Amino acid sequence: MKETYYNREDLDKFGNVTEFQKEMGDKFFAYYRSVFKEGALTKREKALIALAVAHTIQCPYCIDAYTADSLKYGCDEEEMMEAVHVACAIRGGASLAHGVQMMNQVKDKMM
Repeated sequence: MKETYYNREDLDKFGNVTEFQKEMGDKFFAYYRSVFKEGALTKREKALIALAVAHTIQCPYCIDAYTADSLKYGCDEEEMMEAVHVACAIRGGASLAHGVQMMNQVKDKMM
């Protein structure tokens, strides 16, 4: 049997995080539920945003959860992959933008 650091079954235990600190856990889940309610953004749009963020932070639990939510709210494979590419572009662009700091240092030190 192959063991991994992340166990798919642990996603179902997420609600149990209140066990060691109920007050803060309950506040988090109240906030979490509020964030994902229909509002200015639809649940579908929020699921796609969450899917993109999940890939950016590389959380396998979140990827599983928001893939399922995206499908549940009617997203197709192309839309989900496009959301992942948006996350990739932003993450890559942020790394490149910080390259300006390196360039500034090189110019300061070489001139």
